[in-house]
Amino acid sequence: MHEIEPFFNWRHMYMAEEDERSPFFGRTYSEFEYSQAVYNYYIHPQWDEFGSRTLYMKILYVDYTESFAIIELLGEWNDAIENDIMALKRDVIDAMFAEHITKFILITENVLNFHSGDKDYYEEWFEEVTDEGGWIVALNMPDQTQYDFKRRKLNYYVELMDIPTWRVFKPQHLFEKIDNDISRRLD
Repeated sequence: MHEIEPFFNWRHMYMAEEDERSPFFGRTYSEFEYSQAVYNYYIHPQWDEFGSRTLYMKILYVDYTESFAIIELLGEWNDAIENDIMALKRDVIDAMFAEHITKFILITENVLNFHSGDKDYYEEWFEEVTDEGGWIVALNMPDQTQYDFKRRKLNYYVELMDIPTWRVFKPQHLFEKIDNDISRRLD
C-alpha cells in the first residue's frame, strides 16, 4: 500500500495545503517518513489523516466558483467500528460546506472494504447538499465494496458511478461530465 500515491497530475492547479479555505491548509508532508498505516501496511506520506485510523484522503481539487470538490480516498471505510463517515463529515465536509462546496466527487477505487454503521451522517450530508442543488458521487468503487454499500442502501445518498478513465480528464471536465450525468438522471 505504501506505493499507492494520491493522484498528483492536478497539483499544478490545486494543492489543499496551500488553500487558505481548505481544512488541510498549512500541512507539510515528507516524501521519506512513512508514519501512517492502514492496519499493518504503511501508506504513502502524501495522504491526509482526518480522524480515522483506517481511511485516508487527499483533496485533489476544489473549485469555489462551481462549488465542487474532488477527493480521493484510500483504505478501509469502516463506519461500524471507526465511524469514518462521522469523522469525514465533521472534520472535512462541514468545513468545505461552510465554503459553499455542495458537489462532491469521491474517488473510491482504493477503498478496499466497507463496513456500514448508521445512515444518519449520510442522510445529513445528502440533505445539506441537495437543499443547495448539490450531490455526492463515489467514483469507481470496487465491486465488493459497492456490494456492501448498496446492501445498506447508501447509494440513495451517494451516487455510485464508474468512469475508469477519470485520470485523463481535467478537473473541470470530469466535474462537467458527472454533473451532466446527474442532471440527466434527475430529468
